[in-house]
Amino acid sequence: MKKAKLFAGITLLSSVALTLAACGKSESRSDESKTAAKFKETVPTKAAKQGGTVKVAVETDTPFTGVFNGELSTSATDTEVMQYGAESLFGTDDHYVFNDKGAATIKVDQKAKTVTVEIKKGVKWSDGKQVTAKDYEYAYEIIANKDTKSQRYTSSLADLEGLQEYHEGKSKTISGFEMPDGENGRKAVLHFKTMKPGMNTSGNGYIWEAAAPYHYLKDVKFKDLMSSDKIRKKPLFFGAYKLQKVVRGQSVTWVPNEYYYKGKPKLSKITATVINPNSVAQSIKSRKFDVTQVINSQWKNIKDTKGVNFIAKIPLQYSYLGFKVGKWDAKKGENVMDKNSKMNNKALRQAIGYGMNVNQVYKRYSFGLSFRVPTLIPKQFGDYFDKDIKGYTYNIKKGNEILDKAGFKKKGTYRVQPNGKPLTIRLAAMTGSSTQEPIVQNYIQQWKKMGLNVKLTSGRLIEFNSFYDKVQNDDPSVDMFIGAWSLSSEPSPNDLYSKTAPMNYSRFVTPENTKLLNEMDSQKAFNHKYRVEKFHEWQKYMFDEAYVIPIANSYSITAVNKKLTGYSLKPSDSMGNGFPNWYNVAYAK
Repeated sequence: MKKAKLFAGITLLSSVALTLAACGKSESRSDESKTAAKFKETVPTKAAKQGGTVKVAVETDTPFTGVFNGELSTSATDTEVMQYGAESLFGTDDHYVFNDKGAATIKVDQKAKTVTVEIKKGVKWSDGKQVTAKDYEYAYEIIANKDTKSQRYTSSLADLEGLQEYHEGKSKTISGFEMPDGENGRKAVLHFKTMKPGMNTSGNGYIWEAAAPYHYLKDVKFKDLMSSDKIRKKPLFFGAYKLQKVVRGQSVTWVPNEYYYKGKPKLSKITATVINPNSVAQSIKSRKFDVTQVINSQWKNIKDTKGVNFIAKIPLQYSYLGFKVGKWDAKKGENVMDKNSKMNNKALRQAIGYGMNVNQVYKRYSFGLSFRVPTLIPKQFGDYFDKDIKGYTYNIKKGNEILDKAGFKKKGTYRVQPNGKPLTIRLAAMTGSSTQEPIVQNYIQQWKKMGLNVKLTSGRLIEFNSFYDKVQNDDPSVDMFIGAWSLSSEPSPNDLYSKTAPMNYSRFVTPENTKLLNEMDSQKAFNHKYRVEKFHEWQKYMFDEAYVIPIANSYSITAVNKKLTGYSLKPSDSMGNGFPNWYNVAYAK
């Protein structure tokens, strides 16, 4: 499944991601831990040698878009193909708390309401230029300038003084971004309106964690950046590898960045190539690639493959069912609810949730590797996760009772709306591996048992890019949709579900939701107990309202050639981008 976080930020998951998270087996906690015991997070450590080419599989049934810039890209597949060079500024420990081991140091001063970032000397772009304070500021400009059409701008980032004024075109500079040693210096002091409890943790949404090469991109107009060759074909990175070649939408070739601040990486070449999800099992058995993501529904066919190490983790992600109840207002930069929307009926949404036989689907299509998730806050977030919420378990009887009570009467096979009008619900779902179609059709059959007439938007599953195009642009042919998130490593859900979050694709906005989201990121929330309480309140509220119903998560298993060493899925071994630290990956002697 798409695993990677974009600098610990949020990304859209492709269909393969969804397929992985959409098959599995109902398990108790002990089953889950039993499964976990099978896997380690790292391959065995051996003495490394210089040289060699590593071939990596990129599993998608659609070409990658190739936006090689973290400020503009939202696709997990793009993040995946640029992982070899796109390093975050900051290192973290295994709990995603910032440390000083990355390309820059970061110090949060709660009293002064500042965050001081100092880029280390010798951290250079792949053209040999030192990464500067201006490069860090420029990343903010790309996000906040309306001409770039970046989806990364959020009210959380706008906690930086002056960012909103810059975004609205009222100011040419970002007043809260101070460069004490000038643009070519390495120090930046960020001034915030309010300090937030998660600011020491990667993925907090308030501090951007990447830089963009100002000297290289400054001649490109903001409106042309997304399509520019300097982003699409010849991007610069300061990570261990630099991009040598792109075959559009199909493959990328990376070679060592000779200016890398930690020294020359061991491998002489990395190629990452698109492969159709349906060919994955065969390619693992034939060892076509050195690194391949396992599709869990194919585990049985490949688990005994010789010559590979299987390593795994439970990633911060989930698939979900979202209901369209409004539209995005680009002028106001906010979500606007439509109280007359077809899906703006709590009883209807809840009944649909009870109609999903998620555990049974898993039993059939996975092998203890996937599991239903009960809330929108994953269990990995410890006490922020509310273990008392059971979520929407399969219960057709309960679904029918809810619909009857709410006035959705049956007329023949199907129910009608309380106003007597026919009810047809259009579901958008992505294409994926061979199990995707039967899984989605199964859900449609379950809903039919309750008298709900659910039809696929466009009459079929939709390719990843077209799917998100429809969902992001509030296409009227979408009433509900099955999407998936790769989450950031700080648990606040603000950037996904707030009034001003472009990624709040359901478009729901309520005073209670806004209040709870604000409270969990407030000054009071520096008190851990208070923050946990607010997280639990929010999860209960979201379970009850059912604007978004979580579906599943899965073990993310990787098949790695036994000849490789240094490949690790631990957060502390990542370069802050959610992927292995490729600087450490090498062939064993």
